[in-house]
Amino acid sequence: MRVLVVEDEAKVASFIARGLGEAGYTVDVAGQGPAALEEATVNDYDLILLDVMLPGIDGWEVLSQYREGGGNSPVMMLTARDAVEDKVRGLDSGADDYLTKPFALTELLARVRALLRREDRKTPVLRLADLELNPASREVRRAEKKINLSAREYALLEYFMRHQDRILSRSMVLEHVWDYSFDPETNVVDVYVSYLRNKIDRGFDPPLIHTMRGVGYRFGLPEKA
Repeated sequence: MRVLVVEDEAKVASFIARGLGEAGYTVDVAGQGPAALEEATVNDYDLILLDVMLPGIDGWEVLSQYREGGGNSPVMMLTARDAVEDKVRGLDSGADDYLTKPFALTELLARVRALLRREDRKTPVLRLADLELNPASREVRRAEKKINLSAREYALLEYFMRHQDRILSRSMVLEHVWDYSFDPETNVVDVYVSYLRNKIDRGFDPPLIHTMRGVGYRFGLPEKA
């Protein structure tokens, strides 16, 4: 799941991004209204967290232009303004939720999960062979057996299942699952693919994760000889 955090206070943005990252989300950060609008327009986000008070253009205008341009990702407004009129304005402008500062990270994460569950109800269960991933419940099963995954393992599997039968380079996986630029020194992708293999492939048939030597990975049924 990819989230855009729009917040001009660097410490607050870092706090939110770190919390979301530890929960398994891929996070982009924008600190100004025009930059936020551009990011939201050119990229496909599962959720946007949008501060109201921004340099350039404020959050209200960002939201208005985003919706007018056809943007339909759920948006949660973040602001210190807690007047009822401000909350009503945000919701009437197209926001899906409104959270006032200061807030606890646990509450933010709970609201994020609730908004994404609402969206995931529109998304069908992802399937390949006897493997199922339910985005709404974040439940994974293979051959009817429930499989427990860490937040990062789940994010990796969801990325694989949404890109079945495509060759995915390590740099692509790093960017979309860890939000890293490619680092030739890191083996984090290989480590987590190994973790995932042990949980969804070991003891099951057929294997679904395939190493493409020198390139990356392919997720899908074995290719016919």
